[in-house]
This record gives sequence, structure tokens and C-alpha cells, in this order.
Amino acid sequence: MSLYHSEVYFPAEDTHLLLEAARRVLRPGDQVLEIGTGSGEIAAGLLQMADRIVATDINPHAAEMAFSRGVPVIRTDLFSGLSGRFDLIIFNPPYLPTVEEERIDDWLEYALDGGEDGRRTIQRFLEVAPDHLTLQGRILLLVSSLTGISEVSSLFSKAGMIAFTVAEEVCEGENLVVLLGMRDLCRV
Repeated sequence: MSLYHSEVYFPAEDTHLLLEAARRVLRPGDQVLEIGTGSGEIAAGLLQMADRIVATDINPHAAEMAFSRGVPVIRTDLFSGLSGRFDLIIFNPPYLPTVEEERIDDWLEYALDGGEDGRRTIQRFLEVAPDHLTLQGRILLLVSSLTGISEVSSLFSKAGMIAFTVAEEVCEGENLVVLLGMRDLCRV
């Protein structure tokens, strides 16, 4: 990465796990949205495979890094200001449980701070994400055992979706899991 910025999450095991899962589930012709692209590692890794890819990030340094890698990126918070529907939405959210005294108060915090239970941003994301999916659209969401995988699965259910594990890796005492979510067509 040529333009690394210290306030942008550097690609790590979770990034690579999510990218590999995305490469496996991507279908020809898919319109892809990556929320919270960070350095753009995942979106850049899918540019040649997806029919169209768009990325977002709230962090101006991240948006600049992703753009420098050829990723079409919009600086925004989650879906704010976006319209349209996508076949695949990818998100490596801030999932670390964080209490007030652990906050670092810089742009990197947006990539890490998941609130007290680690699910604050995930909940906000899942409340809106189905509105941005095509009927057969899918979501790839990376979560950690620190966040509560069954609790995140319940959030998918509350959003009218089903979710199951498509990739998993143990890393530094936590279990990283990629959940594939899709509409529960029995409830539509």
C-alpha cells in the first residue's frame, strides 16, 4: 500500500478472511457495495470481478486511500445519501466492544469502536441494509466472537433476514466469522 495513513485500519486477518469469502460468493454481473472500505483492500481486490463496485467510508483518510487504489468511493456514514440496490453488500464493521475510557478519539476509532457490546454499528447497518439489497441480494458481514455471533444472527433475523457462517478463522484468542445474510423469503 503506497499511501498508508496511520488513522486508517491496516488490512489484517479479518480483512483477508472477508475478501476471500467475497471472492467465493461474488456472482457474474453483481453490483457490489462495500461499506467502511478502509484502505480499499477488499473493493480493490474485487474490481476486476464485479460488474460494478462502489465503496463508502466515513473516514476522509480512508476514502482517499481507497480512491488512490482505483476504488470508486463516497465519503459517508454507512448508507447516508446512497440510493439504489445492490446484489452484494460487504461490511467489516467496527466490532470491538469498547467502553468510554478505551476510546481513542481519532478517525481510526470509526474502524474499531463497536460500542459497549460491539454491536452498535452492526445494528444500525442491519436496520437499513435490506432496503439497499436486490430481492436476491446478499450481505457479507464479518463479526467476532467478542461481539457475540448468535446475537448478530438475531439482528439479521430482526431485519427479516437469515444468516449463516461461510468463513471462519481463529485469530489471537477470538473467532472471526463471516456471515452471509439474505432475505428470509418465507417472511416477505
